Amino acid sequence: MPPTDGDTALKDLTDKANYDRLQKDVHAVKNDIAALTDQITDALNAFAGQAGKQARSGYRQARENMDQTLDDVSERGSAMLGAAHDAANSLEERLEDVIAQRPLATVGLALGLGFLIGVTWKR
Repeated sequence: MPPTDGDTALKDLTDKANYDRLQKDVHAVKNDIAALTDQITDALNAFAGQAGKQARSGYRQARENMDQTLDDVSERGSAMLGAAHDAANSLEERLEDVIAQRPLATVGLALGLGFLIGVTWKR
């Protein structure tokens, strides 16, 4: 049986309704994808912002630790320098006392050291 005009019109109407529904579904999927893209972008931006804050915080903390360490090293260096200075002064005073109390022994010691240095120098 050949299709009639009514059958053709009904088929066109159902095809158009299906096409409109399909177009509406595709449009809804596009909107959902756009919304999901926006959410992902927001999440990535928030993550990047948080990572930047953590990096700045870590940098500040490392710098504070470095400053504190340098201060400690400086204090220890100053203390060591002071101790070495005191030891040198103490040694100098003792040598002056020894030279004043035993000048002959000091001259003998100086000659002996001079001799040892001279012998070592020739080798």
